Amino acid sequence: MKEERNISIKNKLGAGIFVFLLVCLDQWTKYLAVLHLKGASPIVIIEQVFELFYLENRGAAFGIFQNQRWIFLILTILTMFGLIWFYRRIPVKKRYLPFRICVIASFAGAVGNMIDRIKNGYVVDFLYFKLIDFPVFNMADIYVTVSVICALGLSFFYYKEEEMQDWISKNKIKDWK
Repeated sequence: MKEERNISIKNKLGAGIFVFLLVCLDQWTKYLAVLHLKGASPIVIIEQVFELFYLENRGAAFGIFQNQRWIFLILTILTMFGLIWFYRRIPVKKRYLPFRICVIASFAGAVGNMIDRIKNGYVVDFLYFKLIDFPVFNMADIYVTVSVICALGLSFFYYKEEEMQDWISKNKIKDWK
């Protein structure tokens, strides 16, 4: 029992440190974007492909739901509680570490953008793939997008179906099939 408690404390501490570092990186890059890009011309990294472009996003992905700050804050808080609930149910085994990292990165992305919404009333975006005219995004967006894609990949290709079914039934999670 004492060993389980020590693992739990180390696990929580490690997750907290990882979230803190990811949020710090997100906020630092946004600070640099404001400092060097706000009111300036975009910085071209690869001509017609990728540039640093300052944008104040008052909506969600692809600019939807403009100026709905309180809705985003409420949804983000609910999402964060859901991620914490989900994280606590992932087995504390080395095999599930990649899945745990995905949840932590998603949480950090939610926190990073929530800080912007509270502090500024908008999210600072600055990474722009001009080649495909992809919406301008930031580090927090990368955390969420990459971690969700990786979690789906892990669920479909890394963990065996029996493992997932056992884990789902032990944690009383409704089967999504």
